[in-house]
Amino acid sequence: MKRFIMTLLLIIVCFLFQTTVFQGLDFGGIVPNLMIILTASFGFMRGDKTGLAIGFFCGLIIDIFFGNVLGLNAMIYMYIGYANGKFNRIFYPEDIKLPIGLILVSDLAYGFLYYITLFLMRGRFHIGYYFIHIIFPETVYTILITLFLYPLVLRVNKALEESERRSARKFV
Repeated sequence: MKRFIMTLLLIIVCFLFQTTVFQGLDFGGIVPNLMIILTASFGFMRGDKTGLAIGFFCGLIIDIFFGNVLGLNAMIYMYIGYANGKFNRIFYPEDIKLPIGLILVSDLAYGFLYYITLFLMRGRFHIGYYFIHIIFPETVYTILITLFLYPLVLRVNKALEESERRSARKFV
């Protein structure tokens, strides 16, 4: 129950920061995607099922407040969380290269999937413009914020795991 409450709190806090604080710190209308950081981080820290669930709720909250199509972000985030969860076996908390690389690929994948579903399907073929002016700057900004946010998410995950171990020892 403690893990659920902390995860829900992290989702809400990241959503609020992404939609309020970072809107004031935007660069040319580009804000970092904190929900991708959260989804990818929980995916490779906790596994594919957790990544899928976190991705669904992160995407759903974005869809509810800002989405053009209800469920589109939820679906994309679910795929991203699930795919990151497949890297759980090679995840080491001390190594930051894997999380940075996976978050970079996740943000690029999100940008391309979002472009394909919302723009390309409507006959807008300006992928070069969209990549240079939206996808790439958002990815760079997201990676810069990842350097600060990821250690916090990792610390919260470690604290929750330690708490679960302590409570499991009480019952054994």
